Amino acid sequence: MAKNRKHKSVAIRFGPAIKALLLCALFVVSGVGYVWQKSLIADLERQATGRKQELEKLETKNKNLREDLSKLTSPEALNRSLADGKLGLVKPQPTQVVWLVEPLSSSPAPALGRYAARR
Repeated sequence: MAKNRKHKSVAIRFGPAIKALLLCALFVVSGVGYVWQKSLIADLERQATGRKQELEKLETKNKNLREDLSKLTSPEALNRSLADGKLGLVKPQPTQVVWLVEPLSSSPAPALGRYAARR
């Protein structure tokens, strides 16, 4: 004899509903995870772009500073500063200059022996 529907177990009655609910929960969690990852990727892209721009600014500033340094250390700029008296330097008197004569030697420098390989 067949049993009445009212006497079926609760698991049989609510089983499809629970499966549908779990499937929906899986889709929701997957969607939220996908959106979260996309937002993280977008944030990283913004940070990378900002750092690239900062790097370009620093490279430009470094280039300008190198140019300024080369201009300031050029002989013309140093002579100009010397003439203006900014450096506090004066030309030496002829009696203050010592000229050294380099000896002419036809023999090569003495060999260093066994220590030559260590250098």
